[in-house]
Amino acid sequence: MLEPQERKRYSRQILLPEVGLVGQEKLKAAKVLVIGAGGLGCPVLQYLAAAGAGHIGIVDDDTVDVTNLHRQILYNHNDVGKNKAVTAAEKLSLLNPFINIVPYPVRISENNASEIISGYDLVIDGSDNFPTRYLVNDFCVTLNKPLVFGSILRFEGQVSVFNYQGGPDYRSLFPDAEEGDNCAEAGVIGILPGIVGTYMTNEAIKIICEIGETLSGKLMVINALTNATSVFQFSHATAPARKAEPKKEVPAVQELEEISYEEFENIQQTSPDQIHLVDVREYNEFEADNFGGVNIPLSEIPESIADFPKDKIIVFYCQSGKRSMQAAKLLLQSGFNGRSFWAQHW
Repeated sequence: MLEPQERKRYSRQILLPEVGLVGQEKLKAAKVLVIGAGGLGCPVLQYLAAAGAGHIGIVDDDTVDVTNLHRQILYNHNDVGKNKAVTAAEKLSLLNPFINIVPYPVRISENNASEIISGYDLVIDGSDNFPTRYLVNDFCVTLNKPLVFGSILRFEGQVSVFNYQGGPDYRSLFPDAEEGDNCAEAGVIGILPGIVGTYMTNEAIKIICEIGETLSGKLMVINALTNATSVFQFSHATAPARKAEPKKEVPAVQELEEISYEEFENIQQTSPDQIHLVDVREYNEFEADNFGGVNIPLSEIPESIADFPKDKIIVFYCQSGKRSMQAAKLLLQSGFNGRSFWAQHW
């Protein structure tokens, strides 16, 4: 039951017929675990706490660095050197004294993930590296916990919901555990984690209150530089064996094909007019260094699919291969009747 002060605090939210007192009480009873108290974790934690999520766990072994302050606005210069999970818990307790916050100043691992995650109803992953994302996903699958996902890089953000009501998980979208660029190496605009983090929290609130339509089976891609927003669908796919207990796999209808530089060169030499080369990086990246072809950023691929020539071999490329693989997957899932490959920047 909500206390009178809580009813007043959340009154504007309770006024929403989709939420009401019932939804607000669901929020109070919810146990939400946030992995990472950095760029994405900060807005997620602030809005979760403000919305009245009753039990919040924060996992982060990192400390606040001066380079964090342009985007991790929960912290200030006096917090440099302090553990993020503990510091965030202290600040959120001041924001909302009616909620319970538990900091875990540790790095989530195979040794502690099951114990930590099992105590929560919902997990929000704001981590910044692929090994952690796969680890968190696999344990959420094993423990049957819904997972809200977000990622950011340069001007682009992604949001999705995994393992929700039988929906696909992270490996359905990204089956191969490959390392790519991160913010420390490639940079990120400071406002982007705020945009993506609030979307992630909105998904979490909808799941908790059982309202609206979630991003389960959908990936939202946001480009803060061009204001382009795209949503494409994905489903269960064949994935590599998990270290945690796997769920039943559903074979993919079509397979993605990667092309090596040698294969590309062979086709170029024998049938140069048969290749349609597409760089799916941002415009500024293409201008700085490119391998030729046309430049269509990943976020603009969905609206460009109809323009791809069906009588040519489509080859997508980027720096790490991550975005080009997504572009090829988008093309396959659209029902494109042609052949396509993905590649990293050779």
